[in-house]
Amino acid sequence: MISAIMRDMIRYLQGDVKRINHALKVYCFASLISQQSDTDERKHQIICIAALLHDIGIKEAERKYHSSSGKHQEREGPPVARGILTSYNLDEEELNRICFIIGNHHSYSKIDDIDLQILVEADFIVNIFEDSLSKESVLNVREKIFKTKSGIQLLDEMYLGQIED
Repeated sequence: MISAIMRDMIRYLQGDVKRINHALKVYCFASLISQQSDTDERKHQIICIAALLHDIGIKEAERKYHSSSGKHQEREGPPVARGILTSYNLDEEELNRICFIIGNHHSYSKIDDIDLQILVEADFIVNIFEDSLSKESVLNVREKIFKTKSGIQLLDEMYLGQIED
């Protein structure tokens, strides 16, 4: 199912290689953090699907609001994700949770479970590089956002001591 959803995401974002690559990178880090955090199979699947589709609302946000801001992505993402996921055998609870994660992945005060926490951490790990964040910003994010042992370890190994101010 994951590979089919991955293909659906690529088709939906057709031609937008930067965003396709971003989604794939976030998916890989989210899957790794999830596995190293010993999430159960159901939660792992929710995390992986949400990671693949976390920014899926960006096209609609740009079309409707001429903006790719996080709040617009959060508003537009869940309906697009739901449309993509209707052909898969997900129960309503799983579908609702995936849409909740997509609809709140820029709202850090709404982190209410490990699945959203892992997605936020994976997205930050990728965004730090893509946005060339300073070491000071990375340290701030580490202190305020990161909670999982695996996410903190990845952040430390990848960025701390290697980012130029």
